[in-house]
Amino acid sequence: MLYTKISHMMPAERIEALTKSLVSLSSVNGTIGEGTKADFIKDVIMSYPYFQEHPCHVWEQAIPNDPYNRKNMFAFVKGSGESRNTVIYHAHLDTVGIEDFGPLKDIAFDSEKLAEYFSSYAFDDDVQRDAKSGEWMFGRGSVDMQSGIAVHLSNLLHFSENREALPGNLLFMANPDEESQHAGILASISELNRLKKEKQIQYLAAINTDFITPLYDGDSTRYIYTGAAGKLLPCFYISGREVHVGDTLAGIDPNLISSEITSRIHNNIHLAEKIEGELVLPPSCLYQRGNKESYNVQTAVSSYLYFNYFIYEKTAKEVMDQLTQVAEEACRITKRKLSDYYEEYLKRTNLPKRHLSWDIQVFSLDQYMEKLRSRGIDPEQCIEQAFKANEHLELRMRCFHAIEELQKLDPDQGAKVILFYAPPYLPHNYLKEESTRDQLLQHVIKEAVDKTAKTTGETFVFKKFFPYLADGSFLSLHETDDEIDSFIRNFPGWEMIGTIPFKDIRKLNIPSINMGVYGKAGHKWTERVYKPYTFHILPDLIQQTTVHLLQSYRMNISTKEPKGEG
Repeated sequence: MLYTKISHMMPAERIEALTKSLVSLSSVNGTIGEGTKADFIKDVIMSYPYFQEHPCHVWEQAIPNDPYNRKNMFAFVKGSGESRNTVIYHAHLDTVGIEDFGPLKDIAFDSEKLAEYFSSYAFDDDVQRDAKSGEWMFGRGSVDMQSGIAVHLSNLLHFSENREALPGNLLFMANPDEESQHAGILASISELNRLKKEKQIQYLAAINTDFITPLYDGDSTRYIYTGAAGKLLPCFYISGREVHVGDTLAGIDPNLISSEITSRIHNNIHLAEKIEGELVLPPSCLYQRGNKESYNVQTAVSSYLYFNYFIYEKTAKEVMDQLTQVAEEACRITKRKLSDYYEEYLKRTNLPKRHLSWDIQVFSLDQYMEKLRSRGIDPEQCIEQAFKANEHLELRMRCFHAIEELQKLDPDQGAKVILFYAPPYLPHNYLKEESTRDQLLQHVIKEAVDKTAKTTGETFVFKKFFPYLADGSFLSLHETDDEIDSFIRNFPGWEMIGTIPFKDIRKLNIPSINMGVYGKAGHKWTERVYKPYTFHILPDLIQQTTVHLLQSYRMNISTKEPKGEG
């Protein structure tokens, strides 16, 4: 049994051994390896004496309609006493691919061979120095986040063998598909609610171990994140007025509009939220393309454009309003440019002036659909048909094709920009300063962190938002029902492809705390985890935080679920 192999080890040795074993098993996102990794995790847990005695406390949940037969893994430890308070330990079990390893693909999951290779790697002094030190473990998933799973598995063993030290309950959860569509955590929402109802438990917080990393050269701070940023994918469908290139000045090129919009949004730090002390990222362009499949001398008919847009405290409605204004400004500039160019062209050629309009309309999808309804057009039916006809396309392109079909039905074929949202969408999850519950949570965690700082000499800093995308986003919801409805109205085909169970998430309302493993180069072939902190200090920090939470919370503390107002 696996327990026999690790039970005699010191906790840090145990975590290192578990990490090495987890890294050695490929669980690249979108492969059957994710299911294999889940099975391995289950085998580890089932080998623990507590779960040998209570096998029903370990179970799996299949991801519905999943082509790779992936699953969530759960394990439950009932602590001492009759407390209903429960802390969740969660981590994702998938990794990104290994294409970046190039000729080293064969050893991408072999920590020892990679350490040996990088020890003589003369092209990066920092990597070589870390490899020679023996204090870093290399390999795909070493920091993101097989070591995080290992820390949770070790602490699960600790509390299962010391239940008298656990003044409440512990729920372990490992999820697939964090690196793509978050299918694992989304499926788990129903399971968490089922467990909450059947066992009559109260979730205090979910502790994630997703990796933390230096934010600048020489940074050795250990960051504690008390929330997770959200993400939107704002999209722009742009139609112009196509012409032959011999008459180019009479046209409205959608690519020109697209470029004007991109220049105002991409990496525009002024569009990013300003939150004191937080690493807040600006929107960035992920896709920009004019829709011509082959060469000809006609200008483009339409253009597609979308952006990665992190949200911290803003809502989707606020972002839609903001980007609508940006698009309107870009269209005004485009109109002025085209009009000026055309007037200059007439001066140079002495040609008579034609009656041409340079107007470009801007709509949100909600506004555009209302316009079509006023003309007797059924936009919902059109979108449904478009989605069915384009099932072979990936989700974002299905959304664009649905908008395009709407535009074809519009009697007004003038130039226009239609803004909408497409997947993925991640809510933001953060502690609110005015919440009694959240204030208590912040205070309790700080006590545990301060205690660890004094005994270890580590420097900890609290941040409000984990700076990367994380599954913890889906455990709570801050938007009101009206704000959610506004988002859905601007998301084509939500009834067919929307996967966010908003009502069920609102029932959970679980704060997300990230106490991450420490490392460098996540998602890079030089990915590595720092063993002294991750294997020695972090496990004790999480144990102390868990106990502090369970001791400090009482059921009379305000942990009531929100009533639809976030």
